[in-house]
Amino acid sequence: MAAAFWFAVLLNFKHIFLYIAPAYFIYLLRCYVFTSNEDGSLRWRSFSPLRLIGLGIIVVGVFTLSFGPFIILGQVPQVLSRLFPFKRGLCHAYWAPNFWAIYNIADKTLAVAGTRLRLIEAGNQSASMTGGLVQEFEHIVLPSIPPLVTFILSAVSMLPALYTLWSRPRGGQTFLRALTLCAFGSFMFGWHVHEKAVLMIIIPLSLLAIDKKKDAQIYLIMSTIGHYSLFPLLFTQFETPIKICLLAFTSLYAFTGIANIFRLPWSYTSLPLLSTLESLYIVGIVPLELYNSVIHHCLGLTYKLSFLPLLLTSIYCAIGITYCWLKFYWITLHDKSKQKQS
Repeated sequence: MAAAFWFAVLLNFKHIFLYIAPAYFIYLLRCYVFTSNEDGSLRWRSFSPLRLIGLGIIVVGVFTLSFGPFIILGQVPQVLSRLFPFKRGLCHAYWAPNFWAIYNIADKTLAVAGTRLRLIEAGNQSASMTGGLVQEFEHIVLPSIPPLVTFILSAVSMLPALYTLWSRPRGGQTFLRALTLCAFGSFMFGWHVHEKAVLMIIIPLSLLAIDKKKDAQIYLIMSTIGHYSLFPLLFTQFETPIKICLLAFTSLYAFTGIANIFRLPWSYTSLPLLSTLESLYIVGIVPLELYNSVIHHCLGLTYKLSFLPLLLTSIYCAIGITYCWLKFYWITLHDKSKQKQS
């Protein structure tokens, strides 16, 4: 009951937490409204309508207090249009490092290749999606994406995690996994995703990192790449030393702390818990940031190709975040299949 109240309050403070609302809904319904048998399976006859009504009263009460003044003044449509800005386009001016960043660059690459091969007229190309503006744009080669497609893909990406949470919940860890995967799915496929939404993945993942090595491995990659993906939001030269030092210190603390928890030695060929290839990927942000902060300006490309550093950062981080999403999902479902066999 307390969880329902505080999450409803949190959701009304910032609607970005709608990303993880499905995990809260399924977990409270499964573990509070229903109960489990001794083997962990659902006991259907345990359904409690009073508990369901109690949860509903709490959630509806919080939303009524929050939206009540807007309902009285007839301003609900205006509020909803601001909360869900479908007219702002698929991506921000700086693309969040998700599936749509990869989709955009694939469309741009195909358009350039098609123009050089004379399969597409040069006049048909549009640079609006790399113009640094928040607006709707049409893809050139690949199909343009409406909001409904992003909603469907986000929902589908959550379904396996929510099914796992519903079928056999195992306390807080199962809930955290589902919550993290809901945040992952919304970040990967959502409409007009905010870059800072990556923190909604990193924070719950940090709680899982101290328990299992596989989770810690994903956390180390996500923490480093996720925080680095926020660098373009601090864009002035005066902020460059601050953000670099903060990332360096927090990453060093994370790798050292995880290594101490699992008693892992440091290696000259790879970082703790990471493979050689994963370590090279993490270290790769050093030359990338060197280009973004120094070389790009020295080459005089600041005005001619102003979007290039943003594009490189977005695509590079999108590759790592996609890798972490797929691997974390595989670990979650693989652990589930192991339990079924046992």
